[in-house]
Amino acid sequence: MNLGKLSTEQRNPRTMNLDKLSIQEMLQLMNEEDAKVADAIKTALPEIEKAVATITESLKTGGRLIYMGAGTSGRLGVLDAAECVPTFGVSPDVVVGLIAGGERAMTQAVEGAEDSRELGQEDLENLKLTAADTVVGIAASGRTPYVIGGLLYAKKVGAATVTIACNLDSEISKYSQIAIEADAGPEVLTGSTRLKAGTSQKLILNMLSTCSMVGVGKVYQNLMVDVQPTNEKLEERSKRIIMEATECSYQEATHAFEAADNQVKLAIVMLLTDSEKEEAQARLERTQGFIHQAVKN
Repeated sequence: MNLGKLSTEQRNPRTMNLDKLSIQEMLQLMNEEDAKVADAIKTALPEIEKAVATITESLKTGGRLIYMGAGTSGRLGVLDAAECVPTFGVSPDVVVGLIAGGERAMTQAVEGAEDSRELGQEDLENLKLTAADTVVGIAASGRTPYVIGGLLYAKKVGAATVTIACNLDSEISKYSQIAIEADAGPEVLTGSTRLKAGTSQKLILNMLSTCSMVGVGKVYQNLMVDVQPTNEKLEERSKRIIMEATECSYQEATHAFEAADNQVKLAIVMLLTDSEKEEAQARLERTQGFIHQAVKN
């Protein structure tokens, strides 16, 4: 494919004199261009909705959400996967981020990695991909061979496939069941897809992970009730979440938090149902972890 035909590779006519602008003018221009990102994503909401439903079903049936990409796209997938662990209390092997070239590629370019379809398949083979999983291929250009190789293997295995591209009619869209395309136009700095394209991808990934986690009971109201209190700040946040969910005092939240072995969700159910730990746990198990159902039974 001729790179010059890609929206993400074209020159932006509004920024042809970028090197001659004042700092204020540059910032104003970047801000105006960034504002186009949300509108681009709005047009892709129907496909994003389908992707969330597919991912949710995978998670409910014991499958995984697996992101894969190269460069900035890969790093954003790894970031979103990593954040799911403390935010939603999932195991690191439930939401997985793959980047072409492996861990070293998070901080430096790994020559040739993104150009290998074989490497994309190999990385999924190493994860023991199954038909229960959902693979999300991320590529700003929409043409990364590493991602295409992974998608082809995913199809062979029977896993669900989703793609995120920042160009319309992208190559990777041909290899997925659900194709998300958000074209916010040429970058302020020609070809620097860490800018608008990267922002688009980050916002879409936010939607995919957050909404699918809501769908499997990781959220009550708008509170992250499966947060992992791995440090002092998160312990205090956990107690505040308990207070918000139950309208109890700080002292009551602290007591319930400790009685629930530092499990926020369990503490909330204990307080809302005036029950002991064992009964609250049973309620959650019966309702697959959904608090609003657990407190009604």
